[in-house]
Amino acid sequence: MIRALAFIFTFVVAVGAFIGIQLKQLQTSQITINEPTLYQIKAGTGVNAMCRAFQKNSWVKDCFWLKVYAKINPEMVKLKQGMYLIEQKPLLAMISDMNNGRDHQFPFTILEGSTFKQVLSDFKNANYLEQVSEIALKNALKDIGIKQDNPEGWFYPDTYFYSAGDSQLDILKRAYQKMVNTLDSAWQARDMAVPLKTKYDALILASIIEKESGHNAERDLIASVFVNRINKGMRLQTDPTVIYGLGDEYQGDIKSEHLRRHTPYNTYRINGLPPTPIAMPSEQAIYATLNPRYSDFYYFVASGGGEHHFSKTLAEHNAAVRKYLLNK
Repeated sequence: MIRALAFIFTFVVAVGAFIGIQLKQLQTSQITINEPTLYQIKAGTGVNAMCRAFQKNSWVKDCFWLKVYAKINPEMVKLKQGMYLIEQKPLLAMISDMNNGRDHQFPFTILEGSTFKQVLSDFKNANYLEQVSEIALKNALKDIGIKQDNPEGWFYPDTYFYSAGDSQLDILKRAYQKMVNTLDSAWQARDMAVPLKTKYDALILASIIEKESGHNAERDLIASVFVNRINKGMRLQTDPTVIYGLGDEYQGDIKSEHLRRHTPYNTYRINGLPPTPIAMPSEQAIYATLNPRYSDFYYFVASGGGEHHFSKTLAEHNAAVRKYLLNK
C-alpha cells in the first residue's frame, strides 16, 4: 500500500514537473513567420480558434500546451477584436497584445499645405479606414464646431494613427481639436499690433503664408509683407489664392485672364482676406502670421531654392521680377 502511494505520489510529481516544464517552454515559444502579416480577430474569437488558424498558416507547430495554459489562465487569453500585426515574437506576447487590445495602428498623414479636397482623396486610399458619406461628413463637421460651410484650413497637419474600422471622422475630429488648440495658443501669444480681428482671420492668412513658402526661416518676413499691405490698405495680390479660386480649372499655369477674373479668392481683385483659408497651415506658419518680423517690405518674388527676394517699392519689385523670373 505504501509502495503504491509512493508510486502515485512520484507519478503526480513527475507529471506536474513535466507540465511545468512544458508551460515554461511555452513562455519562450516563438511565432514562426517570414514577414509581418495582418490578422483579424473578430468578435467572439477564442484563443483555440486563433491557434488553429496560426497552426494552419504554419506560424505555430502545436496548440495543445496553449490550451492547457488557457485552462489555467482564462483571463489572460480573452482576445479583443481588432487587426493585429503578426510577427516573429513570443506567442504569449502576441496573445497578451490581443488580450489588451494593442492592435495594429495605421498611419494617416495630413500634409502641410494640403487642401481639404486632397485630404478627402487621401482618405480613399487609407487601408481599413471606414468611409463616411458626404452628407454625414458635412453634418458631423458642423457638430464638432466648424461653423463655416467650407472646412478648409481647420485640420492640423500631422500623422494620425488609427485602428482598423475607425472612420475618417475620428481622424478629422482629432486634427480639428489639435488645430483649435494650436490656434488658441498662438492667438494668446500674438503681437497685438497685428491687424487681424479674429483667430479665423489668422488661420486664413497663415494658410496663404503656408502656400507662399515652405522655407520656415522666411515665413515671418512674408507675414510682415502681408501685414504691411493690410495696414496700408493694399490688396494682398497673392497667386495661391487665385489658384484656389480656380479649383479644377487650374492646370499648373496662372494666366493673365485668371488674374483679371473676379472670384471670392482672387486677391488681385478683392480687398482684404479671402473668405476662407486655402490650405492646412502648419504651426510654424500660424505663429509667423501672428508674430511677423518687423520690416518695410511690401513685395516679394521667388528667387530660387524655395526662397524669396523682398522689395520695399514697386520699382524694386519689378526689377527683381525681371531678374529672377524673366531672366533679363
